[in-house]
Amino acid sequence: MGFTRAELEAFRDATVDDLIGPDPRLVFVGINPGLWTAATGTHFAHPGNRFYPALLRAGIIEREIDRSVGFTADDRRHLIDRQVAITNLVMRATARASELGREELETGGTVVRAKIERWRPRVVAFAGITAFRQAYARPRAGAGRQEQTWEGCAVWVVPNPSGLNAHETIDTLARAYREVGVAAGVVDD
Repeated sequence: MGFTRAELEAFRDATVDDLIGPDPRLVFVGINPGLWTAATGTHFAHPGNRFYPALLRAGIIEREIDRSVGFTADDRRHLIDRQVAITNLVMRATARASELGREELETGGTVVRAKIERWRPRVVAFAGITAFRQAYARPRAGAGRQEQTWEGCAVWVVPNPSGLNAHETIDTLARAYREVGVAAGVVDD
């Protein structure tokens, strides 16, 4: 499945529903949906995004997911059964995360924190350090586990899986994701 630029632009500012089941242990937080994600209704859907290959290599999921064509019902069920949820700091789709402003990220940060307090997972993992720093006014935050917890939930920052994040590979992403998977109890140590 492919899209023309015009077809993708038609999804600008569209939203993608959270992927959430009844008892999530691990919540991944993306920055915001890209246009391909909005077009397919599937988080981290762009064919160049390494999120699902890294989840597979990390042991968080147990089979491949072809996200570029959109989740199947089995794909959604597999993630929910693995107690993995996905949301975003900002819900509206853009071509690039750089189109988002600080105020929009801060507002989204407040919304995500409220979701985490309601969902009560063991771990929340933000995929992208710069957006995390801006959303939570933590300009010196580093990668990995953060000092703060939210109602007992461990807060982590992991690398962004976007193909634009060229210095990360599927292997380096998988190592970081495996750490949060172990901490959340969805991957055996």
